[in-house]
Amino acid sequence: MPDIKPQVYKDPRPAAHFPRFHERARTHDPDWVYDVARIVLTPPALLVYRARAIGTHHVASAGPLILAPNHFSQWDHFFAGIYLRRRVRFMAKSQLFSNPAIKFIFRHGGAFPVRRGFHDEEAFKTAYAILDRGGCLLMYPEGGRSRSGALGEPRPGVGRIALESGVPVVPVAIHGSLGVRKWRKGRFPKVTIQYGEPMTFDVVPSPSRERQLEVATQIFERVREMYGALEEKGRRGVIKSLREGIGARTEHQVPAGQHR
Repeated sequence: MPDIKPQVYKDPRPAAHFPRFHERARTHDPDWVYDVARIVLTPPALLVYRARAIGTHHVASAGPLILAPNHFSQWDHFFAGIYLRRRVRFMAKSQLFSNPAIKFIFRHGGAFPVRRGFHDEEAFKTAYAILDRGGCLLMYPEGGRSRSGALGEPRPGVGRIALESGVPVVPVAIHGSLGVRKWRKGRFPKVTIQYGEPMTFDVVPSPSRERQLEVATQIFERVREMYGALEEKGRRGVIKSLREGIGARTEHQVPAGQHR
């Protein structure tokens, strides 16, 4: 099966096209659209992709927080949030803000655009506004989907936000979502989402790019470690290791809104 289409990295539309999306994201929380999307997408995530989570107790139920997962599939936004009881906000590449239906879903579901390939300060301002309101922000350290089928390399963006905000960062490993993109008939992927312990960094008002990248690398190294363990041991093996190694409480989680 062919891989995803060649990437068009830069959006040709001017920056003036996007302020209305940022304004709403900075002043409004996700609304009923987020809940409807959760209801619609949860059954296929659980039944088709067999998504399960490990370590959701590492994600605080309130207060500003950054989720930093790896990225293989367009479903990763949803996989990262399905087992959390709070609404997750995320940066989405600006090219996605074109179809009227998608724009409506994104605006009301809490997403906001980032113009990749440009110095998009508006996206960072929106990210800080969300965190100032106590929101949960998802940001991919790799900056976009991996094209190679392997984990990519971190970019400095998540390091900058972590340093300038001082907000805890939860590294997240999403294993199996590559199979969503490269689905083969009769073979459905088994997706596991593991949340690591929060990482915090001393606030630096204007960190150098080198320091931003250093912090982003530290965050993503933890993602690599968790992803590698899932690759090597599988979901059950990782859960067993956690239980035996650190005496963790039950790690196999149920989706938000459901009960054991």
